[in-house]
Amino acid sequence: MARQVYQAERIFDGSDWHEDAALVVEDGRVVDFTREKGVLLTGFIVPGLVDLQVNGGGGRLLNNAPTLETIHHMRLAHAGFGTTSIMATLITDGPDVTRAAIAAAKDAPGLLGLHLEGPHLDTARKGTHDPGLIRPMAADDLAVLLQAAKDLPHLICTLAPEAVGLEQVQALVGAGAVVSLGHTDCTHPTARAYTEAGASMVTHLFNAMSQMQHRAPGLVGAALSDSRLWAGLIADGFHVDDAVIQVALRAKDEIFLVSDSMSTIGSDQTSFTLNGRQIFRADGRLTLADGTLAGADIALLDAVRHVHLTLGLPLERALQLASLHPARALGLSDRGHLRPGARADFFCLMPGVKAGSCWIAGERVA
Repeated sequence: MARQVYQAERIFDGSDWHEDAALVVEDGRVVDFTREKGVLLTGFIVPGLVDLQVNGGGGRLLNNAPTLETIHHMRLAHAGFGTTSIMATLITDGPDVTRAAIAAAKDAPGLLGLHLEGPHLDTARKGTHDPGLIRPMAADDLAVLLQAAKDLPHLICTLAPEAVGLEQVQALVGAGAVVSLGHTDCTHPTARAYTEAGASMVTHLFNAMSQMQHRAPGLVGAALSDSRLWAGLIADGFHVDDAVIQVALRAKDEIFLVSDSMSTIGSDQTSFTLNGRQIFRADGRLTLADGTLAGADIALLDAVRHVHLTLGLPLERALQLASLHPARALGLSDRGHLRPGARADFFCLMPGVKAGSCWIAGERVA
């Protein structure tokens, strides 16, 4: 790939701003910053966003069609909102669907990896997950996941201690999977024990988990007090109260934003189905018929906009929560920033925290 120079009024490299500078890209990587003239872009150049929980996009839901085509549509839909890396996420489903999703993710070019949210959860904290599909982890389930951890670029497994043993967690982590605690009513001591066994994430902090009380800290207390646990957070104005988000962000640095987006992103859908149940889209929310929240109707940039414009976080920190932080949580050193050596994933940040054009590995995709 030829040397390319992209010029902008401001460039955010993930830590610092460069004024009236240009980004030098070669072979899909950031080489340096320069003062020379290049292709003049409208807006600020900022690192591409990294979303570790993407259930769908562009009118497609991974559960409903776990195929390469679905993943391709999801990636393109989110690139239109500045997200350059996604973990395609499968919500609790049957073994055949899980195997199909693993196979599709294995062959999907450019995909960051697969996030299996369930089925090994606690039905007491099922959320929108179908309780009829939730089950304890059996030996066959573990074997499938251990092989997936070897075959996929990255694998996140959201699980509950009620359904998975410590030895199974140790085996998953040993194979290279990232274990995330979620959809659980576990106690604080149990959460600490599973962290000792290798769990390193918490899925959508505050939602579908044991809450923090003054004598029973629960999983929330473990997540906020233990720097070994990175916690994903849905900042859409519905899943978590704004005051609680502010408390969490003051409590620890190891937090990253997720979209938990469904098929509606980048589409005009007003409803869709998941596991045979209809989910309705209205007023920025996705719900089952009984009002249970069913994923989120946002792209990751919407969460950035919310914490910046509504909660008042500095733009730099808001961007880091959706780029540098999720990259670090997954152990990625070449994404989430634009320092020399990073993959050239970036987009043009427009007024109002909107997305303009977008590049992945130095190639314009939106």
